[in-house]
Amino acid sequence: MTGRNDNCLSTRSLEWTYGPDTRRDGMDLLERGREQAALTSLLSSLGTRRAGLVTLTGRPGHAQNALLRWAARRARDAGLCVLHAQAAPAEREVRYGVIAQLMTSMAGQAEEGPAGGSLRELMEHRQPDPLPGLDGTLHFAQTMPTLLVIEDTQWLDPASLRWLHALVRRLTPDTPVAVLASGSGVSAKGRDWLSLLPASPVPSKQLVLRGLTENGVATVVETMCGTPGDQRFTATAAAATEGNPAVLCDVLRRFTDRGHEPVAARLPELRTITAAVVGDHATRSLNGLPAEAVALLRALAVCGELLSFPLVRALAGLRPVRGQEVHVMLEAAGLTVSGGTKTQVRHPAVKTRVLEDMATDERAQLYSRAAELAHRAWANDEDVAQILLRTPPLGAPWVVSTLCESFASALETEDHGRAAAYLSRALREPLEPGERARLTLELAAAETMSAPLAGDRRLGELVRSGSGAPEGLRARAVDLGLARGDSDWARRAAAEALYDVLPGERDSLTALFWLAAESLDDAEPMVPEVPVLPDRPSTPAQSGVRAWQLAVRGEDLETTRTLARAALAGDGPATPLVLPRLAACRALILTDDHEEAAVELDALLTVVRHGHRRAATARILTARAELSLRAGRLDAVERDIEAAERALPMPNRHPLIVPSLTALRICTAVEAGSQGYARSLAAAPMPPGAEEGVPWSALLFARARVAAVDGRWTEAMELAKESGRRLLRRQWSNPALLCWRPQAAAACHALGDREEAARLSLEELRLARRWGSPSALGLAELWTTPMTGAGGRPVIAAREAVRVLGDSPARLTYAWALARLASCELREGDGRAAARSLAQLSPFTAAYPSSRLAAAVRGLTERLERPAGPVPPALPPEWTTLSEAEQRTATLAGRGYANREIAELLSVSRRTVELRLSNTYRKLRITGREELCVLVENMGERQSDAS
Repeated sequence: MTGRNDNCLSTRSLEWTYGPDTRRDGMDLLERGREQAALTSLLSSLGTRRAGLVTLTGRPGHAQNALLRWAARRARDAGLCVLHAQAAPAEREVRYGVIAQLMTSMAGQAEEGPAGGSLRELMEHRQPDPLPGLDGTLHFAQTMPTLLVIEDTQWLDPASLRWLHALVRRLTPDTPVAVLASGSGVSAKGRDWLSLLPASPVPSKQLVLRGLTENGVATVVETMCGTPGDQRFTATAAAATEGNPAVLCDVLRRFTDRGHEPVAARLPELRTITAAVVGDHATRSLNGLPAEAVALLRALAVCGELLSFPLVRALAGLRPVRGQEVHVMLEAAGLTVSGGTKTQVRHPAVKTRVLEDMATDERAQLYSRAAELAHRAWANDEDVAQILLRTPPLGAPWVVSTLCESFASALETEDHGRAAAYLSRALREPLEPGERARLTLELAAAETMSAPLAGDRRLGELVRSGSGAPEGLRARAVDLGLARGDSDWARRAAAEALYDVLPGERDSLTALFWLAAESLDDAEPMVPEVPVLPDRPSTPAQSGVRAWQLAVRGEDLETTRTLARAALAGDGPATPLVLPRLAACRALILTDDHEEAAVELDALLTVVRHGHRRAATARILTARAELSLRAGRLDAVERDIEAAERALPMPNRHPLIVPSLTALRICTAVEAGSQGYARSLAAAPMPPGAEEGVPWSALLFARARVAAVDGRWTEAMELAKESGRRLLRRQWSNPALLCWRPQAAAACHALGDREEAARLSLEELRLARRWGSPSALGLAELWTTPMTGAGGRPVIAAREAVRVLGDSPARLTYAWALARLASCELREGDGRAAARSLAQLSPFTAAYPSSRLAAAVRGLTERLERPAGPVPPALPPEWTTLSEAEQRTATLAGRGYANREIAELLSVSRRTVELRLSNTYRKLRITGREELCVLVENMGERQSDAS
């Protein structure tokens, strides 16, 4: 017998496993000076014929056996007799297996005498002496001081352990025998082979080997890798390997064999290799364990962190006494760690390896028994649910309720992937059709965040489920899909299900169909044709959608308001359909009933958040952000936009609705004075298919605003007009929806096309008067006179716009109207009136000092405070940074010339004019043409309102 067990993770030297490696020379004994001193003292005492006992213990791989072999070599060199043996798990049932190794070693040094006879007795399994060879060993030691070296005492067979205990009891301080043993334990309190003996008169020590310090790890890294490792690499290696020399050397050997350098950039590779090495060491340890130990380890891997050890032991099918023995064995192997009443597998890699080796059916049955045991033990629902994820269907009533409770808890913590996994597992259980449909709908809602495409497929299955589906479920499925933005799918799904449902659900599906159709840029007719909504719908869902249809077309404000209120009053707070109610709220925004819309949006938001409907939450927050922008609450806009993106991140949105939030963010950035940010948002790419929905018009309009502020008037005109064409194609003509005509008119005016500017402005005014909301009418009044030159003095038109907007909740538009009025009053020399107008803007400018409106107000205030009478031209310092061509272009623009006129005067292209103006705005640190006009006027030049 050699006693070696190369398949077992023991405390043996590394060379036994991997063979010679010159890079590891000296690594086994690194930072082991304390232990070497103790062993040297033991050998010195033995040389003077004094007995002693030393046990080295620690976790596997901490080089206990390397120290024993070092001591054995020193003993031989000193002329002492060395008897060497190693225990192994595979030989734990072999009687006197370790003693046979000692007798063999002694027989090699004393051919004649008692050792030979004792060895034969042991090998032939004859036991005339209850402790064979013990007397002979003590007799032999009298002739030569003897050192017994026993490795891995944790695997001693019971007979060998009794023999060694008897030897220790017979030792006296004058007996020339020393025992040097090694073992592995979890901690300094771990039991060793001497723990059951009474105190011995012979000096004894137990030395616990610790892992390497970070400095020691750094030394190993430099030795193995041939170069020092950087601090992060060394610290990570120390933490990942826990300073275990065997694991560390194996990790670094593989690491360097792959050509890696010990730098922080290679930490991912280091972690991957470390996990594999720990798993390999655990596997070697498992190969030597008895079947009962493997069974217990598997049970611990499944629920050791959840259940007390007695319950885990019962799961493994072990009786108490045997279970405790196996427990000690696993701790000795370093595979488990105990704390309180629970025992856990030490490394995740060990869990994985020990379960991977099981047959699939066997593993599933283990998880099933564990889940049932955990449920009976009143374990936490989520812990039980984690086990259930790996079981086959159990058919027990508690399974679905446990998974549903865990699903709700996971949603509360916004762990949508885990929530979806729980509900997917619940759907594998036997369920009633109605319950299955309800859970499927909840799962689809959760998958909006974790797997949106899978959720879409699930919704499609629900809609196609036929007449067996519970009433209202298919409409809720369409509503859920439409909330994520897939209008085309919602339109087709609603049409397919329309003629196979009860009348109440048919009305809801019809409403959802037309709501989805309104969101598409170009919706094809359906076959069979879906009936249009009645002018006076009788159901809340249809009332909400019909109100939105009238609102976007700018038809009949009072009817729109009545229908929207009916939609919101008819459905209680627990209504399952969200999008029709949201449509009613948006209609109220266009009718200028902002307070009412805000209250309803808040109530609806509470409902959908309670139901964890993330897509609907994002849509409602976006609508509320739009409402805040109209009111000039820029901070509230930012909060709602951020919340909307958290509720439904951009990658989870359907491409059709992505532009709406981006457009809102761009417009907010423009108003906040963050032109650079607005410019970057406008240039950001959109996902494929985004241009096919109506929200694309809002993005085009937002891009037009950015171009206008930059002075790129041709681009601004083209973008604004394309935005309008797309809206008009859907018959969305309400000026309260999107003021693209004033934007296009301003661009045309700046480019010198005053006829087109007048036409657009007059059309805006006509449609605003038809719709009749103060915000739309006031904005149209504000733009018409400057663009057409009609209506008398500009100050009169501005005062009328301010009067109309004074009754409107659109406070941002009202603020700009006040600024326009102040400008007109200053132009007419009425400084006192201008001061009153500017004073009304102080709350806004104080709240948002960096906003575009605040910058305009500061410019007007400077003009107001300028002393009367002629003043010399004042050149700002930045003016000198402009090239001569840029100065000429800026002066003409500031005097009121349009880009086309400037191009003709300077004999350059219109594009060149736009580029020069863009550079001018950047160098002068101004936001656009309005500030440029003020600047030129302050320099003594003629001022114009061309922009």
